[in-house]
Amino acid sequence: MGVVETTTKQRARAKAKPVAVPKELLPLGRILGGDCVAAMRGLPDASVDLVFADPPYNLQLGGDLNRPDGSHVDAVTDEWDRFDSFTSYDDFTRAWLTEAKRVLKPDGALWVIGSYHNIYRVGAILQDLGFWILNDIVWRKTNPMPNFRGTRFTNAHETLLWCSQGEKARYQFNYRAMKTLNDELQMRSDWLFPICAGAERLKEGGHKVHPTQKPEALLYRVLLATTERGDVVLDPFFGTGTTGAVAKRLGREWIGCERENVYRDAALKRIEKELPLDESALTTMQAGRTAPKVAFGALVEAGMLKPGTQLFDKKRRWTATVRADGSLECGKQSGSIHGLGKDLQGAPSCNGWTFWHYENGGEIKPIDAARQLYLLAAEE
Repeated sequence: MGVVETTTKQRARAKAKPVAVPKELLPLGRILGGDCVAAMRGLPDASVDLVFADPPYNLQLGGDLNRPDGSHVDAVTDEWDRFDSFTSYDDFTRAWLTEAKRVLKPDGALWVIGSYHNIYRVGAILQDLGFWILNDIVWRKTNPMPNFRGTRFTNAHETLLWCSQGEKARYQFNYRAMKTLNDELQMRSDWLFPICAGAERLKEGGHKVHPTQKPEALLYRVLLATTERGDVVLDPFFGTGTTGAVAKRLGREWIGCERENVYRDAALKRIEKELPLDESALTTMQAGRTAPKVAFGALVEAGMLKPGTQLFDKKRRWTATVRADGSLECGKQSGSIHGLGKDLQGAPSCNGWTFWHYENGGEIKPIDAARQLYLLAAEE
């Protein structure tokens, strides 16, 4: 289900799955301390369905960074992001990627995110190790940090590499769910999300717990696109637990590696509060645009209309449940906000943004109101 292959011949060449490693042998729901390479060496071969890695970027920052008004910029200056040379960074990268390849199942996949400082070095090494790049995804930030010195373009994106175990390897891709999430358009390789801010950003004493905490919406899309319920997701650079929180919400198992005690403690507290979605909300879709341009799935990813939310038409003739991929379910019928509304009415078309409503604080609003709030938040 959802596995992309170009030909029957390619499918026939794919290797058979080995005997699955019993999940009771895996440290599920745990954060392994110490060095991530050593921690991964304790995991069995071919035991993980997906690796999501947010490794140190090796930013090579020289001195403090200040705004034009003289105030200090809270940038990445931590010891864990410092390497003596490109060679030492490459050696570290090769070591953790080697372990990632070993623990991944033959049909497993790797995601790694980085900036221009490191992603090209990481990409070359993962190709040397036999990984096959399926896509490079550009995460375009709606609210990037400015270039305060005015000496370069504003760095407004990061790059994610999505890789299979090899050129002929099988891998999971929930194409239909991604298309539904994107209002029945093929999901593209440029993703627009704000950087982590607001209530989602973990803080202690008014300061960020982690300088590079990733937005949950980004992990939501990655996991929904390339895993299934019950799959095991490993994050070798767990940080404050974004991968674990989203995995728990989506019914995936997770394993983390994190050497910094302060990050581990924050991650455990965060994940403990996370509630998994119920089974009906986790079901996803299988095999005339309106402006402003935003997909209903973006609201689901951002948590503005969470899976399980009940939507209804203005006259309350029909009630539908929001599912994890942005599709709706009404009895035995399902589809996008537009498609399901059209089918229920027996109409040639339907503008789902104005047809479907939700209740917020006792007030009934069209889902277009949530879209406008999303757009306002993206502009801030």
